[in-house]
Amino acid sequence: MNKIKLTAFSVLISLSAIAGNRDRTGQSGAGELLFNPWGASSGLFGLNGAQVTGIEAMKCNIAGLAKTTNNEIGFAHTRFLGGTGMSLSNVGLAYGLGEVGVLGVNIMSFGFGDITRTQENAPEGGLGTYKPSFVNMSVGLGHTFSKNMSAGLNVTYVNETIENIKASGLGFDAGIQYTNGKNDNLHIGITLRNVGTNMRFSGDGFSFQGTSPDYAKDYTVQSRSDKFGLPTQLNIAVANDFYLDENGKTEATDPSKTTASSKGMHRLTPMVSFVSNAYFNDWIGLGVEYAYKEKFMARVAYRYETDIFSQTENTTIYSGLSIGTSFKSKFSDNEKAPEVAVDYAFKPTRFSGGAHTIGLRLFLGKK
Repeated sequence: MNKIKLTAFSVLISLSAIAGNRDRTGQSGAGELLFNPWGASSGLFGLNGAQVTGIEAMKCNIAGLAKTTNNEIGFAHTRFLGGTGMSLSNVGLAYGLGEVGVLGVNIMSFGFGDITRTQENAPEGGLGTYKPSFVNMSVGLGHTFSKNMSAGLNVTYVNETIENIKASGLGFDAGIQYTNGKNDNLHIGITLRNVGTNMRFSGDGFSFQGTSPDYAKDYTVQSRSDKFGLPTQLNIAVANDFYLDENGKTEATDPSKTTASSKGMHRLTPMVSFVSNAYFNDWIGLGVEYAYKEKFMARVAYRYETDIFSQTENTTIYSGLSIGTSFKSKFSDNEKAPEVAVDYAFKPTRFSGGAHTIGLRLFLGKK
């Protein structure tokens, strides 16, 4: 288990997969920026960039934050690679600012559990343990330009601390969403994520005691690590809502058809998403979400990348499949009553138990 944690820890720092743009392989880090901590969108492997809304949009397509219909607060926890002690904790808030748009705040922490401390003269350990600390803090703003168009900007402060060395940087996201068709069934989303500053580890951990050539003085020698970039990616997503019991009416012919539930009790939304990664394999995925009265949702998705089926050449820990479900309910029959949603997602991995995500979202009133 300790080897698994060290491997995943190294991947998050370097993302040095032998794939994608080979000229830039091994030059990116901060891989935790690519983790989606939310239960609903994790059940779709993050392929819902075209129609994602609310606080989950901050980790998928920031433009969806503008479509938040209620002030929202959410919590999520992921048990990553069961048995290793690795986990992901997340909290987010979306708050309406009137015509300005919707403000979002998200804090995500990645924990690796206890890792055995080793040295060259003690490779088996016996020197205690240490805990790396990776924390991302994001602030975003979503704005609706028209009934069919919304956009958003997001900035993320990245901090990685490993004992007595650390690195920090800033990443920026920008996204747009467009809807059209009868009852706005068609969704298109484009987002550019993790464009930002380079990062470099520094601190006392890179220093050691040295001696002058004449052995007359002792010096503290400081070495420097190389810079690394953020895992930049471009995501293009398309989705379409099919209301299985739709009677053909639209908002133009029937003013009562203004809410999702009035469009039909049964919604089926297939989606496709293409992600171009700057430093490693590109992804392409298909997903589908079924909703009953927007109170119960079931999801399944598959994300493909080069060599994913190869036992020796694949560069991903995931099998490609994800599944999830959500339950949403009001606290009372009052139309303006707060709502609560419970989300769950599971992504199988090639070893060590997969990734389980559970989340809770509270909708506290109209923005």
